[in-house]
Amino acid sequence: MVEDLRGRIVRSDSATAVLERWCAEKGLAGQARLVALRDTSLDKTPTDEQRARLGVTPGEPVRYRHVRLACGTRVLSEADNWYVPSRLTPEMNAALDGTDTPFGRVVRPLAPVRRVVAVQSFPLPPAPAADTPLVRVDAVLVTGSGAPFCEVVETYLGAALPGIGETDQPNGDTP
Repeated sequence: MVEDLRGRIVRSDSATAVLERWCAEKGLAGQARLVALRDTSLDKTPTDEQRARLGVTPGEPVRYRHVRLACGTRVLSEADNWYVPSRLTPEMNAALDGTDTPFGRVVRPLAPVRRVVAVQSFPLPPAPAADTPLVRVDAVLVTGSGAPFCEVVETYLGAALPGIGETDQPNGDTP
């Protein structure tokens, strides 16, 4: 099942869409709709490699957003997003700054294409917990015309598997 999820994520241009379909198929929540639980206390500066992949000049602003993507009471993944605000609309920037809308849903009008930089699978322990890391994906999002605008590092968690415990951070829905 982990390999199935990994394959879907790697082949898709929208992790948000994949996780919502996965949540519905596996019956992980009453309503299969992702919510981005933002952690505004974190801030990570992009590395020189990330800035190069994003094609930004040394002084060009890159924003950071850390979220846990939840479906119902289950946190399915954690994501670090570094994005170039000047390549998004003002409405997109406002949504990313002030709502719980997942990044993939906000930038959907850009027709993003995911270019996978790296994939790491973790060994599955005999009794995985909800926060057990399963797969990590590093990808750059580019517009339909090929302009990079975001780098994301996503870690998919044990709660994405049916039968694995729920989190204690409900978002108003039950599995």
